[in-house]
Amino acid sequence: MNCMLKAYEQEAQRSVAQTRDELIVNHLPLVKFLVGRIASQLPPHLDQEDLMSAAIIGLITAAERFDPTRGVQFKTFAEQRIRGTIIDELRSQDWLTRSLRDKFKKLEKEFVLLEHQLGRNPTSEEVATALKMSVDEYYQMLEEIHLLSFVSLDESWEDDDGSPFGLLDILADTSIENPQSQLMARQMLDSLTESIESLPEKERLVITLYYYEELNLKEIGAVLELSESRISQLHSQAIVRLRAKMKNMR
Repeated sequence: MNCMLKAYEQEAQRSVAQTRDELIVNHLPLVKFLVGRIASQLPPHLDQEDLMSAAIIGLITAAERFDPTRGVQFKTFAEQRIRGTIIDELRSQDWLTRSLRDKFKKLEKEFVLLEHQLGRNPTSEEVATALKMSVDEYYQMLEEIHLLSFVSLDESWEDDDGSPFGLLDILADTSIENPQSQLMARQMLDSLTESIESLPEKERLVITLYYYEELNLKEIGAVLELSESRISQLHSQAIVRLRAKMKNMR
């Protein structure tokens, strides 16, 4: 795990009852970590300072609105708002355009239909045929939506009280005390784990290495002996599959 993030988590565990300012100061490493994870997938000319400023606003908002009585770690609560402000900033800069989101939704819908029809994971060739495009055109689409795929699993879902949580957060948050939240987290974790395990082997490896081992695309490519571009395509395709599977389970 990233050393900076590990140090942050150790500090967060020691700090139970903190003031607003303490929460902000102690969680600044989390802001830097999350911005770095997303910024690593963006063109180098994008101003990371804008993303950092947006992320800090998200952290401040989280510190102001955090209610410790809900039985959720501040880290979990803050990550959702930090990611949300980063995504909003990307949208404002037209990195997450409506056209891009429409392509993602269209692809996700096609995966749902094909998996239902075939009773298994559709191949890239089958998806391309269903979309009436060549395999090369399909791979190009995966390249285009790669940024959206990196944030799509972090989009908020809502519990029965309307409070947001993220699919990836439940993998890391082991201190949920509220029984209802525990049950929901367990159900979501089981569904997500089942969905990941059902992915084609290479896609499952990419997801595991990226989200669990925290390798970047270049490092994953070296491990699997594939190009960074191919890893990006596998990641995008895996995320589309996962979202389709998770929606079918809801």
